[in-house]
Amino acid sequence: MTTPVFLTIDTEFAWRHHVAGLDCDAIYARSLEPAGVGLAYQLAELARHDLKACFFVDPMPGITFGLAPIRRMIETILAAGQEVQLHLHPNWTTAEAGDRGAAHDRFSLFDYSLAEQTDLLMRATELLVEAGAPHPIAFRAGSYAANDDTLTALAALGFSYDSSHNGSEAPGTSRISLPAHQISPVRRAQDKGVIEVPVTVIEDRRDKIRTFQLCALSTGETYDALEHAAVSGHAVVTIVSHGFELANRSGTRPNAVHVRRFTALCGMLSEMREVLPTHHFADRPPLALDRADTPLAPDQLRTRWRQAEQLWSNWVEERPRSRGL
Repeated sequence: MTTPVFLTIDTEFAWRHHVAGLDCDAIYARSLEPAGVGLAYQLAELARHDLKACFFVDPMPGITFGLAPIRRMIETILAAGQEVQLHLHPNWTTAEAGDRGAAHDRFSLFDYSLAEQTDLLMRATELLVEAGAPHPIAFRAGSYAANDDTLTALAALGFSYDSSHNGSEAPGTSRISLPAHQISPVRRAQDKGVIEVPVTVIEDRRDKIRTFQLCALSTGETYDALEHAAVSGHAVVTIVSHGFELANRSGTRPNAVHVRRFTALCGMLSEMREVLPTHHFADRPPLALDRADTPLAPDQLRTRWRQAEQLWSNWVEERPRSRGL
């Protein structure tokens, strides 16, 4: 028995670089190709390990800057044999180039009505396809900020999968009405065929969960989470990363901790491919639904090690280098 893995990479213009006053080319560089460890690097590593990944691409900055940068993202991903699905940060809808973020719409998708969400998803789909992507069948809301109306809208538009439920962000940001510990896929009657594929979480400590995200888990936690899923026969593992996540937040140099984690993750998935094969959503792998899969249980030593690693990442890797170094 195998457990399908969705290795997902949210691919977007980082709003912080727009707020900093950078122009379109600079935003692209720091969001998509920061410090030589962005999209091209990640695609090369995936190819080297013969892995599949889903790139959830946000086309909404195309409203502000034109579709050329979105087309560039999509062409790069598709040329590498990976898939593009839909991502959406609605605040870009009314953004203006060069205004440092002064003009923006509401940031969270759940702050829009069902009709508004439907219109936004239609518009985003049209932009994505116009920029060269196949018609999307899977979706993730920016910042996981989806609710039940999102699933209703996706069903009406013919989507097959959503991957916005993240128990680590519930109920504050992630507002789909599923239990926080829900990590197995589910199809609810009211969602008319849309399969919710939650982001995988682990227990950081009792009753405290943490996202299976590259910048959130140590290499040891990642290995244990993958092993736990394989041994337990989980229905699916859904991992999150971002196009800019291997660099520091300013996008000016690599974050060595995150680069090591990404390299290690690729190596693990390559070695475990017989039991944890990576898939594209377009592969439509059979998914066991409505399972009672449970997150990896907490381990104090494992958590302490990650906290030390995170401290190094935040205080050393994220700090700008001194001049002259």
